[in-house]
Amino acid sequence: MTWDTIAKTDAERAYAVLGDPGAGRAGFDWDQAADMLDGLPGGGLNIAYEALDRHVAHGDGDRLALRWFGKDDELRDFTYADLTRATARFANVLMASGLAPGDRLYSLMGRKPELYIAALGTLKAGLVFSPLFSAFGPEPIRTRMEIGEANAVVTTESIYRRKIAKWRAEIPSLKVVFLVDVDEAPEGCVALGPALAAASEDFEVAQTQPEDMALIHFTSGTTGRPKGAVHVHKAVYAHVATGRFALNLRPGAIYWCTADPGWVTGTSYGIISPLVNGATLLVDEAEFDLDRWYGMLQREKVEIWYTAPTAIRMMMRAGAEAAAPYDFSNLQFLASVGEPLNPEGVVWGKEVFGHPFHDNWWQTETGGIMIANLAAEDIRPGSMGKPLPGIEAGVVDTESDPLRECAPGEIGELALRPGWPSMMRTYLHEQVRYDKTFRDGWYLSGDLAMKDEDGYFWFVGRADDLIKSSGHLIGPFEVESALIEHEAVAEAGVIGLPDETAGEVVKAYVSLNPGYEPSEELERDIRGHARKKLGPAVAPREVVFRKTLPKTRSGKIMRRLLKARELGLPEGDISTLETDES
Repeated sequence: MTWDTIAKTDAERAYAVLGDPGAGRAGFDWDQAADMLDGLPGGGLNIAYEALDRHVAHGDGDRLALRWFGKDDELRDFTYADLTRATARFANVLMASGLAPGDRLYSLMGRKPELYIAALGTLKAGLVFSPLFSAFGPEPIRTRMEIGEANAVVTTESIYRRKIAKWRAEIPSLKVVFLVDVDEAPEGCVALGPALAAASEDFEVAQTQPEDMALIHFTSGTTGRPKGAVHVHKAVYAHVATGRFALNLRPGAIYWCTADPGWVTGTSYGIISPLVNGATLLVDEAEFDLDRWYGMLQREKVEIWYTAPTAIRMMMRAGAEAAAPYDFSNLQFLASVGEPLNPEGVVWGKEVFGHPFHDNWWQTETGGIMIANLAAEDIRPGSMGKPLPGIEAGVVDTESDPLRECAPGEIGELALRPGWPSMMRTYLHEQVRYDKTFRDGWYLSGDLAMKDEDGYFWFVGRADDLIKSSGHLIGPFEVESALIEHEAVAEAGVIGLPDETAGEVVKAYVSLNPGYEPSEELERDIRGHARKKLGPAVAPREVVFRKTLPKTRSGKIMRRLLKARELGLPEGDISTLETDES
C-alpha cells in the first residue's frame, strides 16, 4: 500500500450503496432523493416526519433508533416508536407554552436524550431549531440569540443560571426557557420533565412546506459577528441521499457520529441523516477517552463511524499498541469530517482498524456533504474525494472576470453550482453578505483547492490562509501534513509572515507526541525533515513548539489566530475557541 492510492477490494466495492459511482453521478437528480422519502400524508415536507413517523408508519417502529450512554455509564434505548411519541409530547409542550410554527427554539446542553427529542420535536411542531454548543460563554450565546431572535431555549438549570439568567430580560423575543433537569423550575421557566409527562403522545405533524425555514446554524467568520446560515425542510433531500452515498447509511446499520449537535455535523449527520435512513444511532455523553471509545467500537459492534481529524490524531498519538487489545472486526466504513485529514491519518486507519478513513468536504453553508471519498472508489490519501451525485464542483480563478475554471493542478477557489437542496437560503439579516458568496453562477466556498487529472479534489487552505513566498503559492495544509509525518510531531499549524525579500515566509507551530521535549536539535531535525519532503522553497523557515495549538471546539486549528497573535492583529470572533496554551 502506498500513500498515492489505497485501492478498494472487490468486497469493499460491493458494500458501497452507490454501486458504480460514475454511472450514479451521471444519472442522478434530486427528484431521486425525493423518492427516498415519503412526504407528509396531507402534502408538504417535514424533516422530523421523515426521520421518525414514516418509519413507524412502515411498520419499523420497534427498530432501535437511539442508544444513549451517559457519563456514568447509564444506558437508555429508544426505538423509532419511542422517539415518535417523545417528540410528539415535546411538540405539544411547545404549543401549550404559547409557541407557534415559525418560532425559533435554541438548544444549549450536552449530549443528553432530551436534546435529540427537542431537535426533532421542534421540527415536528413547525418551529425552527438552532443548536448551540454547551461550552459557549454568556456573550457568544447572547449574540447568537439576538441575531436569531430566539423565542425559546431548552437547557439545564446550571447553564441557565450561569449563562442566560442575567441578560434574559434584555432579549424581548425570548418567551420560554425549558429546563431539562428540574422537577420545579425557577420563576419564568418550565420544568420540561413534568411537562412532557403530562403531555399527549398524539400530535399531528405541522404541514411545513419544502422551503419553510427549519434550521439555523451559526458559523464564525474571521472577522465580525457570527453568521446565521438558514436551512429549510427540503434539506432533508440531501440528508437522506448524502448519508447513503458518502456514509453508506442504511436501515439497521449501527452508526456512531462523535460530533456534538452544537455543530452542523452533529445535527445533519448526528441526528437527521442516520434517522432518516433508518439506522441505529449511538450517542455518548462523555468527551473523548481513548479506552472508552475503543470499548464502544468493540462492545456495540459499530459498523459505520464518523469522527474528526483531531480525534484521529489523538488516537495516533497513543499508538497502535493502545488499539491492539480491541476487536474492530464489525467496522465496515470509517469517515472523517471537520477539517482536512492528513494523509497519514487515512493510512493509519487502514493499518489499525482494517479500513482507511474516508475524508469528505462540506461547510455549514452547504448543509450536507458535497465532496467525498466513496466506499466504491479508490482513496487518494490527503484528497477530499470527488463530488457526490447531484453536486457540480469546480476550481475557479477569482481574479478573472468572469470567473474562469482552472486547469487540473492549478490552485483556485473551490466552487459549487447552486441548487442542491441543503444549500443555505440566506444569512440572517445579512443578505448583502450572503449575495457576495455567489458570482457568475457559482457559490464561492472561500476554500482554496485544486483538482487533479482524475477528478479528485485537494484542499489547499482557506483563501486568506494561502502563503505567497518568492513567487510560490503555498497551502498550509500541505506543509502541516508533511510536518506530522515526523515521529515527534502530534499536530501542526502553519502560517505565512511578512518578509521584505520573499513577500512571506512560512512559520510552523507544532505540539509534540509523548516522550519528546522541545530542543534546538529537535527543531532543526523537524525543519530538515520538512525540507526533504517539501523542498526549501515550501518548508518552514522556523518551527515553534507549543503545548497545544488554538483550535475551535469542533477541532479546527485556528491559523488566523496564530497569525493575529504573531502580528498583534485583532483576533476577530473567538467564541468557538477551545482553551489553548502557548
